[in-house]
Amino acid sequence: MIATFIQGLLLGGLYTLFALGLSLMFGVMRLTNVAQGDFIILAAFAAIAGVSLTGSAPLWVVLAVLPVAFCAGYLLQRHVLNRTLGKDPLPSLVVTFGLSIVIQNLLLELFSADPRSIEVGPLATESVRIGDSLALGLLPLLILGVALAATAAMQWMFARTPLGRTFRAVSDDREIAELMGLKANQVYALATGIAFVLIAIAGALQGMRTTVSPSDGPLLLLFAFEAVIIGGMGSFWGTLAGAMILGLAQQIGFRLDPGWGIWFGHLVFLAVLVLRPQGLFPKTRG
Repeated sequence: MIATFIQGLLLGGLYTLFALGLSLMFGVMRLTNVAQGDFIILAAFAAIAGVSLTGSAPLWVVLAVLPVAFCAGYLLQRHVLNRTLGKDPLPSLVVTFGLSIVIQNLLLELFSADPRSIEVGPLATESVRIGDSLALGLLPLLILGVALAATAAMQWMFARTPLGRTFRAVSDDREIAELMGLKANQVYALATGIAFVLIAIAGALQGMRTTVSPSDGPLLLLFAFEAVIIGGMGSFWGTLAGAMILGLAQQIGFRLDPGWGIWFGHLVFLAVLVLRPQGLFPKTRG
């Protein structure tokens, strides 16, 4: 049972990375990015292509992808998504759904439907032994560490930095923030740029952990969305907690029956949605 609990936490670390960008974009601009999972897969394939074309170590390729991801997110928000924002959420949903379809078909054309992964050498098989009967994979532990660091960094940025206060001001009341001299469209673009950096990290680590294919995006979006809803929309620590709960639920389901894992996670998500629709740890200030 201890092994199941630990494996659930490790899986929750990956789900945290899937969900942080979604939580950031909703928290700042109330925008639900339906293409979140597809952007994660796009980042994974970008890293795979970079490693294949350059022959460089995956770490250097990932570091090179991050500024590209920031620029892509900034430009997408500044020139496309900002035009969809308003009281009606439907335009942004339609646009990001369209982007999802475009990304899936583009990846199919460029890479075919064959699953691929990022070769990380011994890191994929190395483990840390705890006691006589429990061994934890080094890569999942690394992913959990990155997830914890990213969550802490996002919370610190929002609570302690001028940029975070700017994000909060625009999120709370855009009109008053603009009267104070802030440019909301530029702030939104910065938030999406940061969200895309998180997406790129998630995609690269997903590509290292397992194989990815162009059609995986919707499932990753579902996991990210469930983690955000369970934890509470717009709350970074809540997103972390929601992802951990989802990972634990799936691992318990897998332990009961191999076919129950994903389904068990969905049941927990539905239970939270019915009993506490605002999430277990909704957004708080500070």
